Amino acid sequence: MNNKLRGTGVAIITPFHKEGSIDFKSFENIIDFQINNKVDYLVFLGTTGESVTLNNDERNAVINFAVEIVRDRVPIVIGIGGNNTQQIINTIKKTDFSGVHAVLSVSPYYNKPQQKGIYQHYKAIAGVAPLPVIIYNVPGRTGSNINAETTLKIARENSNVIAIKEASKDLDQISRIIKEKPGEFLVLSGDDLFTLPLLAIGGDGVISVTANAFPAEFSAMVKHGLNGEFEKARKINLWLLDIIQAAFADGSPSGIKAALSMKGFCQNVLRLPLVKVNKSVYNHISKILEEMQKFPVLK
Repeated sequence: MNNKLRGTGVAIITPFHKEGSIDFKSFENIIDFQINNKVDYLVFLGTTGESVTLNNDERNAVINFAVEIVRDRVPIVIGIGGNNTQQIINTIKKTDFSGVHAVLSVSPYYNKPQQKGIYQHYKAIAGVAPLPVIIYNVPGRTGSNINAETTLKIARENSNVIAIKEASKDLDQISRIIKEKPGEFLVLSGDDLFTLPLLAIGGDGVISVTANAFPAEFSAMVKHGLNGEFEKARKINLWLLDIIQAAFADGSPSGIKAALSMKGFCQNVLRLPLVKVNKSVYNHISKILEEMQKFPVLK
C-alpha cells in the first residue's frame, strides 16, 4: 500500500445541488476526471470534502458511492478524524471499509493536546483501524503542531501508520522526519505550494486540493519531481503557481469549487459556515483559468 500512495493523491471536493444536497452526478464526473488524468489515488471526506458538514448517513453514502464509481481503478482513502479520540474509535468500528484502502486522520483540533496526548491519540486509532493510517498534520487548522519527534515515535511504534500528510510548512521539521523515518514510511505534502520543495528534500508526493481542477498537470509535476527531473517539474509548478495561490486566497475549498464550477464540473455551492469566494477573487480565478487555457503546459 505504501507504494500505491506514493505520487499524487487528490483531496476530492463534495459537490452540492443548489438546495444543499449532494450532487452525485457531478461527483461521478469529477471522480472520472481525476482517474482519466492519471492521479494515483483519491481522498474522500477530508477538509476539502467539507466532511464536518456531512451527517453520518451522507458520509456513508459518499464512501459507498466512491467505491462503486472508482471500481478499484485507484486506491481510495477516507478521512476519519477529529478531537474526540473515543468517538473516532467508535466510528472506525462501525465503518464498512470494503473497497477502501487507507484512513487519513487529522491531528486533534481545538483541544491543543500535548505531544504525549497526540501520540496516545494515534496509538489508540492505530490499535483499532483495520487499514493503514495516514497522519495529517495541519497546524494552521488544528491550532497545534505534531513535532518531528512525535511523528517519528508514532511511525516507529505503530506498524500500520504508514504515512504523514505534512502541512506545517516547516522544512526543518519535514527534513528531520524524512532523514530519520522508517524506510517505508511516506512523507506527503499537505500544502500544494510546498509540494515541489518537499519532493526536492526526499518527500514522496502530495494530497492536493488544486489537482481537483488540474489533475494531469499536478500529477505530471509530481512524477517529474519523484524522478529527479526538476527542470520539468519547476516549469509545471510555476504554471500552476497563480491558480494555487488564488484557490486559497479566500478559503478552501471555496476557491477550488469556484474553479471547478467555471470548468463545468459542479455548481459553486458550499455548506455553512463556508461561503463562496468574494467577487474579486472569483474574477481573479476566472482570468487565471483563461490564461492557463491559452498557454497549456502539457502538450
